[in-house]
Amino acid sequence: MSQSDPTDHALAAIASILDHPESVREPEQPAIEEKPATPERIEAEGYSKMGPGPMEAIRFKWTVRREGNGQYFVDETIGENSRPVTSGPMQADEAIRFVDDRESEARQRFERLKSEMSGRAAVANVVRHEGHEGGEM
Repeated sequence: MSQSDPTDHALAAIASILDHPESVREPEQPAIEEKPATPERIEAEGYSKMGPGPMEAIRFKWTVRREGNGQYFVDETIGENSRPVTSGPMQADEAIRFVDDRESEARQRFERLKSEMSGRAAVANVVRHEGHEGGEM
């Protein structure tokens, strides 16, 4: 019963985009998150975060919604037109923590992937430059 994580598929798509050095862009700067000095009560319903990535079409989004019975669910989508994968039911604080954890995991995976892709590009550039220098007489 092996089911792959949809985050892995999106990150693989991002990796293939980042793997093309001819379309080099400045790295995306993460949004600055302001954290209050004292924790405030966050409203769970409608709480939402987006994952990192160079293209909105493959970016993850997590949104908390409340059912009529008072239980909360988190809808996870990729891009604007995907069918949500729903997690729940859970309590309000669990739903917020779930969204925060998923966003954090996606950001960490993205940063590792970006670092790995940058390393590959650097190695490829060194190999290309050494190949040109050694072949000239």
